[in-house]
Amino acid sequence: MKNYKLILGILISALFLYLAFHKVNLAQMGEAFAAANYWWLIPTVAITFVAHGLRTLRWRYLLEPIQRISLKPLFSALMIGYFFNDILPAHLGEFVRAYVLGRKQPVSGSAIFGTIVMERIIDVFTLFLLMAVAVLVFPFPGWVRMGGYLTFLVIALLFVALLLLKKYPQPFFRLMERLLGRTFPHLNERLKKMMESFLVGIVPLRRPSHYLIVALLSAVIWACYGAAFQLVLYSFDFVSTYSLPWTTSLVLLVITTFGVLVPSSPGYVGTYHWLCQQSLALSPFNVPESQALTFAIVIHAINFVPIIIVGLAMISIEGLSLKSLRSSAHRTE
Repeated sequence: MKNYKLILGILISALFLYLAFHKVNLAQMGEAFAAANYWWLIPTVAITFVAHGLRTLRWRYLLEPIQRISLKPLFSALMIGYFFNDILPAHLGEFVRAYVLGRKQPVSGSAIFGTIVMERIIDVFTLFLLMAVAVLVFPFPGWVRMGGYLTFLVIALLFVALLLLKKYPQPFFRLMERLLGRTFPHLNERLKKMMESFLVGIVPLRRPSHYLIVALLSAVIWACYGAAFQLVLYSFDFVSTYSLPWTTSLVLLVITTFGVLVPSSPGYVGTYHWLCQQSLALSPFNVPESQALTFAIVIHAINFVPIIIVGLAMISIEGLSLKSLRSSAHRTE
């Protein structure tokens, strides 16, 4: 049972891979792979790592009220966390990221995880703004709009709950005491200490100007992701073949990211491919499912393979082991 999340994630991957592949023509996929211009992938990989670098810089601004940390350990922790998001389900790599940074910095892992939660909230708000812009130029299907609204609502409620918990922690701790204090006193004390450390990471930015910097960094990060989609569309010559408008990349970005935000399969295998395929099949894009799936496989590989390579390199540089990091993820989840 301790591996139920992994088993569930694999089942989810298998289901969505079946949905993605069951109607495609493998011969047409082979032709699309053969016709692609893979030189476009070099700037695509480069621009994704620009986004990772900007994420590292943004994370430093979120951490600065707690502790100023140089970019090198932040980037290393980010890449290792992303590596484990690719091989473990349910975003467990975020726990690994907090652990890796906390082991060498004078900040608790729980406080670091608080900043990661804030980072995710910022991402969802940015994504929702992108969706609001995209709705003006593209008629999203009802299920996409509903998914976006529900995700935004959940994140907004989480944000409000965190603010209330930060300002009024004692009622929450008294509730924990009533529920756990008598029966599980040691567990209650441990959870209280972890929550207190976590709330240390939920803090305002150090300077008013940092809010603007974080907002600009967020916008450029997501622009890089959109540009990566556009470059791969050029790689397959889909822009001219299917007369795709500029909004195609924006639609792909919004729909696939909602799938990534939901904890599911390791590396988002299957879910990402199906969402990407179905996005391109929408009218007025009308890219055939077989060709759309080749695109999905390549754009996923661009986001997957370099992370695996760099993540393994960072693990080696940090002198860590895969087994110990995997254990840390399960201990802290």
